[in-house]
Amino acid sequence: MEQAIVDYIDYYNNKRIKVKLKGLSLVQYRTKSFG
Repeated sequence: MEQAIVDYIDYYNNKRIKVKLKGLSLVQYRTKSFG
């Protein structure tokens, strides 16, 4: 169960692509904004 939660958080932050963020994942968008 704990591993499933860790995997989901990783997916949510790093792999899930948002149309509102122009096709970037949340982490990619945040990295781009600060960089």
